[in-house]
Amino acid sequence: MTITGTHFNYYNVCKRKLWLFASGITMEHSSDLVYEGKLIHEESYPQRPERYEELEVDGIKLDFYDARNKVIHEIKKSDKIEAAHEWQLKYYIYVLERNGVEGVTGILEYPTLRQTQKVELKEPDKAKIAEIEADIIRIIESEKCPNIIHSRICKQCSYFDFCYSGEAENDV
Repeated sequence: MTITGTHFNYYNVCKRKLWLFASGITMEHSSDLVYEGKLIHEESYPQRPERYEELEVDGIKLDFYDARNKVIHEIKKSDKIEAAHEWQLKYYIYVLERNGVEGVTGILEYPTLRQTQKVELKEPDKAKIAEIEADIIRIIESEKCPNIIHSRICKQCSYFDFCYSGEAENDV
């Protein structure tokens, strides 16, 4: 089983979203918020594709990798689920280290907020990532879909209609 950055991100946001995505139920294609995020990604740094390379290894895809300085640039629309973004980027660093690329760091970029955040992988993070990988596999291989989390982030999720169909708006 190949774990991607998306799996890692969804694990840190919602286990149900992770399970649905891994089970082939994808809702991102119909989400205006996902489309808006793609536009921000494509239009915020138009010079990036010329300066940095796209890198794909072990199921992860880095859109902007500065190989000379060993820096992964990860662009996000909002910092609302910042912890998930950090762990996704730490996972990318972890995978590169697992493949012999040492000294990698990352930068989370929030262009609409004009903010950046440096991300490094520390030794305790590596043990946590190994635990999370095992838990991701456990969740993905489960026959049962995890329960709805009933969080305020649900209303912004591309799976909202799937999870809450038939429920009254004020039940969420």
